[in-house]
Amino acid sequence: MSDPSLWQRLLAGLGGPAPGTGARAAWTEFLDRSRLVAALIFILTVAAIVLVSSAGLTTLDAPLRLNQPATARVVAQASFGYESAEKTRAAREQFRNRVPPIYRLDPEPLRRFEAAANLLLPQLAEFERTHPGDASSALLRFQPELARIAAAFNAPGPYHAAPEDIAAVLGAGDAATRAALFDEGLRALRDIYAQGVADASLGGTGADGLVAFQVRRADDTASSQPVQSLEDALAVLRGSLAGDQVPRVAAQAVFRLFRFGVTPNLVFDRLATAAREEAVSQALRPVTVRVVQGQTLVEPGDKVTPEVFELLNAHRNYLREHADAATQEGLTLLGRVLLVVAMVIASLIYIRIEDAETLRSNARIGLLALVVIANLTLIRANYSLGGAEFFLRDEAWGSTLPYVAPTALAPLLVAILIDAGSGIFMALLVSIFTGVIYGNRLDLLVLTFLASLVAIHAGREARRRGAVVRAGGMGGLTMAAAAALIGLADQTPLETLGRQMIAGLGAGLLTGVAVVGLLPVLESLFKRTTDITLLELTDFNHPLLRRMQLEAPGTYHHSLVVAQLAENAAGAVGANPLVARVAALFHDVGKTERPACFSENQRDRANVHAGLAPAESARLIRRHVPDGIELARRHQLPRAVTDVIRQHHGTTLVRYFHQRALESARARGEPPPAEADFRYEGPRPETREAAIIMLADGVEAATRSLRQPGPEDLQQVIQRVVAERLGDGQLDEAPLTFEELARVRGSFQFTLQNMLHARVAYPPANEPAARGTPAG
Repeated sequence: MSDPSLWQRLLAGLGGPAPGTGARAAWTEFLDRSRLVAALIFILTVAAIVLVSSAGLTTLDAPLRLNQPATARVVAQASFGYESAEKTRAAREQFRNRVPPIYRLDPEPLRRFEAAANLLLPQLAEFERTHPGDASSALLRFQPELARIAAAFNAPGPYHAAPEDIAAVLGAGDAATRAALFDEGLRALRDIYAQGVADASLGGTGADGLVAFQVRRADDTASSQPVQSLEDALAVLRGSLAGDQVPRVAAQAVFRLFRFGVTPNLVFDRLATAAREEAVSQALRPVTVRVVQGQTLVEPGDKVTPEVFELLNAHRNYLREHADAATQEGLTLLGRVLLVVAMVIASLIYIRIEDAETLRSNARIGLLALVVIANLTLIRANYSLGGAEFFLRDEAWGSTLPYVAPTALAPLLVAILIDAGSGIFMALLVSIFTGVIYGNRLDLLVLTFLASLVAIHAGREARRRGAVVRAGGMGGLTMAAAAALIGLADQTPLETLGRQMIAGLGAGLLTGVAVVGLLPVLESLFKRTTDITLLELTDFNHPLLRRMQLEAPGTYHHSLVVAQLAENAAGAVGANPLVARVAALFHDVGKTERPACFSENQRDRANVHAGLAPAESARLIRRHVPDGIELARRHQLPRAVTDVIRQHHGTTLVRYFHQRALESARARGEPPPAEADFRYEGPRPETREAAIIMLADGVEAATRSLRQPGPEDLQQVIQRVVAERLGDGQLDEAPLTFEELARVRGSFQFTLQNMLHARVAYPPANEPAARGTPAG
């Protein structure tokens, strides 16, 4: 069962209402300063970061995509072997390329020419019968008839016999001679085609002009066979026709016709070649790959080729099938967990050296822990998306995931809520763990750290919510530019590169929007106040300021002057001028509950203190501090403003009514009243801004009594007020040095001299201007 009082104390520590202001303040102080709470935050932070950045991150689940850079370094957790289909395919491809092509001898060219030659002989015999006479004059007398014979001969094939060639054959002899010459020529062609005629495009030369080719025979076997070139085949044909008993003229005439019958008949046999390649590749045994334990399978950033992808899958399958190997994987992860713990400890040492104030405030430590854990959780969730079916199927989109990770979220939040130094440290921490999550990727660590630094630089002094979004966009633009440079160096496809750049820029803009949305929540939860919120409070239409203008105009004017004094003085000593200005505007807001009790608001009203006892008047005066705190709580003013309302009077004495009480007691012969009844409850100022506002409040009130304030008068009043506060111990808890107090006094005097300067008295319009005075 829950304890109601415990929940009330917890809500009090987070800023909610609790029974009793003192209990709430004590519980808040305990939560913020307790070393026990700090130790608990440390333990929870370490456990959460280890859980987010390491648990479940094994090489079995690393989202490695084909043809994309590896996101993690994978080391073999055990020795294993596997049959590599990729290596086997590559080896078989090499063997296929070594298999010589197979050809076949095409008989069709010889058949066509034989048919054409056998048709030509009867046509020549018929021509001689119908056209007796000298054959040598036939060309001149019967050229049309010879042309028809030549056309009939050329029709079956790509022959180019001319009438002159037909006339030459007619002149070679009678029909018997021509038949004998044709038989000899056809016999020579059969021998030539049986040997094979290769086209010149096949290339190669061999002994005696012959080139060996793999030729398929009739029984479907293939063997190496020398094949003639076209020139060699023509030479063989010429030699076969030029016999001893054949007239040279007749042999040349027949050769002129038979040369058209010699064409390449060596044809590439695609089916036989493919069958031979397949037979050779199948004869090759599968390639077996052996991997030894500790061998690096892939480095971060290396391209995951099909061969590497197969290797990684084989490694995963082996680890899933062998429990002892999975144990080794767990031991590796244990070492990684120890590394994360060491990094967290190193980070704490860095905080102690560079930002000791953070270690003294559990609220700051809790803020840092919360934002870093939340940021790393988002990064881990983004990393886990890589295992989704969509990203596994679409490699181009999968490659954008590292650029979508919102790594600048925590750094930008911390830079705005705490300071830029803490934001830079947070950027380094988040970038380191991002690199760990993505498999110790140094490139991703550098890129995310650079993008976060750019975002911090652009948003460290943001006073508008739009400036925060622009800062996130600048970080995203940096990531997009880095993606472009890396993509061009790695020759990434333009489509993938464009997606990566859009992802980086979009993530930056969304990070800025998320920061704007989270700032109010974190400000309320951890009692932090940003310049954005403070600047919004300077709007004079704020309900409290508007009420002050209408109901307590004197107090409102007094607050404006104090705000100007405090803002200038804060800037002079390196405090936060905006905090000083805003807190000064609201420091006396409690006077709106009883404005008539304060002289600056009385004007023509009667003095309400005339009929009251001094102690009662002092109580009413002091009451404006708790009234102001209640109004601040009701209107949800930041803690920095509420603290100033509570501390701007410290434990000072309401001197005027205390003096009246002393005089009244002496007159009646009574003992003097207790001074504690006339002092504010405090606490004393604990920040430089609160101390400056206390001094500005006193100086502004004191200078109102000066009729014609000159530089010396102002200096004396300022020194007197500061000395009184110092003597009363009101500045004992404020982190102001005497050197800074001197600068505060100088700032007060400079500001008041410019605010209270004298003006030239202009004469009425009907009187001449005095000599030496300006005329306009």
